[in-house]
Amino acid sequence: MIKEIKNENKVKMEKAIQNLKEELSSIRAGRANPKILDRVMVEYYGTPTPLNQLANISCPEARMILVQPWDPKSIPDLEKAIIKSDLGFNPGNDGKVIRLVIPQLTEDRRKELVKLAKKQGEESKVAIRNIRRNTNTALKNAEKEGLITEDELKSVEVEIQKITDEEIKKIDEIISAKNIEILEV
Repeated sequence: MIKEIKNENKVKMEKAIQNLKEELSSIRAGRANPKILDRVMVEYYGTPTPLNQLANISCPEARMILVQPWDPKSIPDLEKAIIKSDLGFNPGNDGKVIRLVIPQLTEDRRKELVKLAKKQGEESKVAIRNIRRNTNTALKNAEKEGLITEDELKSVEVEIQKITDEEIKKIDEIISAKNIEILEV
């Protein structure tokens, strides 16, 4: 019983950390990163389709993303979707590939992105704390039902708190690394 509750707690916390990493990967720092385009949806034959399913996306240079569509006829649709995505790119194409030049970030924009990263980090910390609270509630209910003893409850609550502290420390490290990436010129 206790082991199941602890495992479920760990899995949920790991999912929260993974979600944070995915959210942060969509924040563009000063250099090219193909993951920036992961959320771009293209209207392709009447169906919204992720850009990365319609093209090969690569970074041949530090400030350039190259989008090479499988179907060259889809280039106008891909360009339209990139412009509509509000990422601040001005796509250019030569009929075969789309080139996205990453503009240099201004100091103000870098500060805004740092604030956004911190906000996402705080939201993840809240999620971790909510998971801890729900786990502790499940443990207290198990104790009320006589499935675990009061001593086991106290012991497991201490373990859950240690796990929570470790996960929050991971979040701080992830946010710190992202902030360094955003602020480096």
